[in-house]
Formats: sequence, structure tokens, C-alpha cells
Amino acid sequence: MKRGFHPWFAALLLMAVPAFAGLKDGDCLDCHGDNTLFKTNSAGRAVSLFVDKAKLAASAHATNSCINCHADISAKHPNDNQPVALVDCKACHTRQTESFNASVHGLALKAGHDDAATCQDCHDSHEMVSGNSPTSPIYFSRQAQTCGACHDQEARDWAASIHGQTVAAGSHDAPTCTGCHYEHQIRSLKSSSAMAISGDVCSRCHASERLNTKYNLPADRVKTFFESYHGLAGQYGSTVAANCASCHGFHKILPSSDTNSTISKANLAATCGKCHPGASTKFSLGKIHVEPDGLADGADFGSRLNHWVRRIYLVLIFVTVGAMFAHNATLFLKKMAARLRSSVRPVVRMTASQRWQHFVLAASFIVLALTGFALKFPDSFLAKILGSSEPFRRWVHRIAGILLLLVGLYHLIYLLATRDGRRLLADLFPVKKDLADVMQAVRYLTGFSPEKPKIGRFGYAEKMEYWAVVWGTFLMGATGLVIWLKIDVTQFLPRWVVVVATTIHYYEAVLACLAIVVWHFYHVMFDPDVYPLNTACLDGRISEELQAHEHPLEKGTVDPAQNDNDSP
Repeated sequence: MKRGFHPWFAALLLMAVPAFAGLKDGDCLDCHGDNTLFKTNSAGRAVSLFVDKAKLAASAHATNSCINCHADISAKHPNDNQPVALVDCKACHTRQTESFNASVHGLALKAGHDDAATCQDCHDSHEMVSGNSPTSPIYFSRQAQTCGACHDQEARDWAASIHGQTVAAGSHDAPTCTGCHYEHQIRSLKSSSAMAISGDVCSRCHASERLNTKYNLPADRVKTFFESYHGLAGQYGSTVAANCASCHGFHKILPSSDTNSTISKANLAATCGKCHPGASTKFSLGKIHVEPDGLADGADFGSRLNHWVRRIYLVLIFVTVGAMFAHNATLFLKKMAARLRSSVRPVVRMTASQRWQHFVLAASFIVLALTGFALKFPDSFLAKILGSSEPFRRWVHRIAGILLLLVGLYHLIYLLATRDGRRLLADLFPVKKDLADVMQAVRYLTGFSPEKPKIGRFGYAEKMEYWAVVWGTFLMGATGLVIWLKIDVTQFLPRWVVVVATTIHYYEAVLACLAIVVWHFYHVMFDPDVYPLNTACLDGRISEELQAHEHPLEKGTVDPAQNDNDSP
């Protein structure tokens, strides 16, 4: 029998369509098109349930059907007496919802405060339009009105403030509610630290060169606050130090020329008295934002006097301490020279060539360390000392690096081509006895043995340091060249090679600097046997007593008058 389209199948299909189609917008508007429809929420506030069809069609949600947002509504509504669930905006606005949930409003809703603001309270729901539209509840000039539905006093104070007046004049630059409290992650600033208010909120505008120039505002207010006692105390963790809002107010912020301002001359004593009980008018005249130039136009007598006192003291400090330093430095050098002349030190530890190599190595290392960390931390005090020119610091660093590599190359030739160099390499080469010396040193230092290890010309300490310098010079040179020539390097190698080289270069520099300070400086400066300096780096000689104490296994000494030049 031929199969056909049975009438009973068509009837079944027609019956199923409404079930799958669900509610239509017209079904909802049959009731919600009534402008008198409202309900009373749990907070006792009347909430309109009216939906204006024309405004809905013009909103951002015009293409959404009712059930797109109200997914829990069934065909039995409202006869099922089931309250309509709050619309979950997260389905389309995930990031905004997550931010809102962490806000003071979102947390209040989680805590059971049904009167806390929701997305619909600020954005509306059926008549939602872009925030750039003047009809939007979150338009910059309407934010205070929207937030004022719950925060009426704050809205009135803001409207009366210099910020509110500027917004009313049509400026988009002045902060509105979301300018200070953020947009979705609305946060209360009552419990915020001084740094959170001054650094994160007020500074966003008052540290802006563009805004300060445009509105003829003082350019140094943020900087001078952080340099004041209050600012410094806040930066170091004080929870009671005054911040910007402590003096200027929170919402009703007015210029000092306004008699209603908390910082007007008539009100300053009362403002200061909130933290300093008994503060008088004279006390309140002290400046928080100390002018960097006490001779600027409008500066008072106290500021001018303070300016000259500071200048006089700077000169006095420079002259007095400079003279002290020059006196003691000259005296130190003369005493050191006299000590070198009077002491008998016939044992040669370093030849002239070795001393010059050591000097160039030390000088280039110091310059590399200073300029390298100045480049890594351009806002540091060290960078400021070296000047504001980043190219200058970069090229000095590179020149010092080249010098270090050249002295390293010369040292390699010296080791292979000269008799003293070959002997030096042989004496510095690790041997089996070094391991035994390390074990004996551990026993000596921990008190398990009364004798320290007996070593020859170089012990494990000198050998460890020497080969660490060799390794560090090679590693720092290779990574430094990769960073310097990154354009050429990435013609053949992936970019991550430069990134890894930069990381190695930085941390190897930290390791090297700490090793020099902790290890090398002790042995050549702070060791009581040589303090304040092992002068072998100056003339290459030490005493027989020190030789016998530190290097008892090294045989032979050199006559003081002997020529210590390199032998080929």
C-alpha cells in the first residue's frame, strides 16, 4: 500500500505547535500593558509592572522576547501564584554580573537584603538604552538621580559639590557616582584605607596632567599629599592617618573659596579638630600641600621663610659634611699609605698584570650593577642619581659590558700565553683535596675539630669564587648580547629566547651582586685578619705572618725588591 500523509498526523502536529511555541509577547502585554499594574515588594515599596510597548521596541532588548529573560514564566502565570524570579542577566552579561555579585549591592542581596539595588534598578529593564544616551538612567548627568533613589542625601551633597556643579554645566570630565565607586563592582569607601581613597580614587583625576591643565587646577596636589606626614603615614600602613576625604569631604566637596567648604579658613580649625582635638586657628593654617617653590606667586610669609631655611640648610649640609668627608678621606689615605710603607710584606700574591685585570673587572662590574638595576627599576632612587636619560644609562651599561668581556678575553690569553698565567690556572684548578678541605672546614666551623684546613696558594673559597666569576661572565655576556641584539637574534631564534635570556640576565645579576657582598667582601674587607682591606689588590703583597696563617702549604716567598712583572 502506498504511504501517504495521514490527516491524524497533521492534527497532532497542529496540537503540538502551541506547546512548543510557548508564551508570546502579546500574551504578556495583555496584562502588563496596563499602566496601573503594580506590586508591593518585600521592602514595602510599590513597584510598577507596566511595560510600555513603544519604549520596549526602542530599547536595547527590543529583539528579545519576554521569555528570553523571564524563562521561569509558564503558561499558567499568573494563576499559578508563583512569584516571578529575579531576571538572571548573567546569561548574556557574564562579566558584568560577576563584577556586580562582588559589589556592595551584590553582597547585600546575598545576605538577604531584598531592598539592595539590582541591575534593573540602575539600568531599567524594559526601557534599557545605551549609557551614552541622555535618556539612560546611567547617563553621566542622570547618575545622581538614579543613585539618589536609594542614596538621597549623598546625591544632594554631590549635586551641591564642585563635581556636581561641573557636571551640571555639561562637563563629562567631573566624577559622577561611578567615577569614584566604579561601575558594576560598586564599593563602599567608608572602610577603605587612606591609600585606597587617595591613591585609587582621587588621584585618577587630580594626578592627570590633562585635567589639571584643562581646568587650571594645581598640578602637584597628589604629589605633595603623599610627601606630607599624612600621606607618608598612610603609605606605611597607618589606618588613622587623614586622607583626601578626611579634609575635603566625601560627596559635598567644595573649593576653599566657598564658605561652606570644610577647608575654608572659617572651617579649617573644626576640620583639623576631628583628628587633632583642641586645634586652633593658627594650627589649622599649616599647609598640608607644601608648595615645592616657596617663592611662587601667592606664597605666604611662612612658605617663603621655609623655602630659604631649606636652601640654607642644604648648602650648610653639603659644605659641612663635604669638608668632614674630605678631611677623613685624606687622613685615611695617608694612614693607609704609611701603613703600606712601614709594613714588611715580602710575599707576592698578585702580579701587576693580575692587579690591573682585577681593577678593570671590579670597575666594570660595579658600573654594570648600578646601571643594570637603574634600567630594571627606572623609578628607583638609583636611576634618578644616574640621570633621567634612559639611553645614557643603557649605553653606559653596554660599554661596561663590552669592557668586562674584553678583560675576560685578555684574561683567557693571559692564562694560556704567560708563565704566571699558566701557573695561576694550575693553582686555581679544582683538585681532590679541595673536597677534603671543605669537609674539614665544616668540622672546624661547627666546633667538631680544633684545626682548620691547611691550604696552599688558593683554597676552596678562592677557587669557588674564581670559577663562579668565569661562569657568570660567560653567562651574563651571552644573555646581554642576546638582549642587546634581539632584532638580529630573532631572525633565527624565537622571541621567547630573548625573554628567557632577560630573566637569566636579571637573576644572575642579583646572584652575582649578593655573592660579592656576602662572600668576596668578607674575605677581602671584613675578615678581622685583613680589615679594613686586604692591600694585596693595591701592591700585590702580604706579610709572611698572614701567608703562614692563610696559606701554610704554599712554599717560598719573594724578595720585596724583586720585580713582579709578568714573565712570558
